[in-house]
Amino acid sequence: MPRTHTRRAFIGAGLAGLPWALSLREADSATSRLALRVGIITDEITQDLEQAASFLKSFSLLYCELRELWDKNITNSSQKELARAREILRKNSLRVSDVASPLFKYDLPELPAPQSQRDIFLAEFTDRDTDRLLHKAADLAHFFDTKLIRVFSYWRVSDPDKAYPYVRDRLAKGADLARTHDVTLCLENEPACNVGTGRELGRILKEINSPHLRGVWDPANSVTLGEVPYPDGYHAVRGRFSHMHVKDVRKDAKTGRFMWLPVGAGVVDYRGQIKALREDHYSGVLSIETHYRRPDGNAMESTRESLEGLLKLLREV
Repeated sequence: MPRTHTRRAFIGAGLAGLPWALSLREADSATSRLALRVGIITDEITQDLEQAASFLKSFSLLYCELRELWDKNITNSSQKELARAREILRKNSLRVSDVASPLFKYDLPELPAPQSQRDIFLAEFTDRDTDRLLHKAADLAHFFDTKLIRVFSYWRVSDPDKAYPYVRDRLAKGADLARTHDVTLCLENEPACNVGTGRELGRILKEINSPHLRGVWDPANSVTLGEVPYPDGYHAVRGRFSHMHVKDVRKDAKTGRFMWLPVGAGVVDYRGQIKALREDHYSGVLSIETHYRRPDGNAMESTRESLEGLLKLLREV
């Protein structure tokens, strides 16, 4: 698509005529369960929520995921900052898909993980903070009018099966607490944590079997642990997740390292995945978690590339 086209023209040209509601503002009010809703984690665009909201609005997106606001993890934000955020979202007609909390993204006391570079997103917590953090996350969810709270499964150890019983029991307890707050914890398959693949995610969700513990399905994350995300990983979590992250990845042939890429440029079979979501009547949000950075490091333009990649795939499917 030439850069001379406006973003709204891009969406109009790309999504016109689709029978399953990809004109996003119309889709939200449609009764069809075939509509796919698209959002973005705001700090993947910029730490400035006003700029992020403007970006989302320029694409006529309705949903956003909140993790960091103005260089603070949302769980560390002041009430004044939270009120400002809510007002910005209101002015831009944006809805919060979920609160991306750092719950359970720390060491499991029984089996601490080896120290390594850890992406903590401006949140330094330990297991002792869990109950307080869950209460805080539930308050934030209600404040931003959502029921969903993203959570993790403790830093990954060399043998996740040894950690599994402890992780399972703590997440089951968390789900019970979530029930009392009328919220739902959504466990992401995160390769740095003990649940990193679709198979691992499906196993724990099936065993705990609580309506207050669902999944966040991230196909690209599972690739980094050697899983084929679609169809293999997806079939393990099918019907068990309420939120989904979208990014793309492939292994660099020279370095052997995984590289984040714009959606559609990596190895994830998003055409097959999107078709399956449509057929399975997925009603959650597809949330862009860019990770990819252009050579110039421009986060907003990198996110734009990923979003346009996703919209192109949606049009083609």
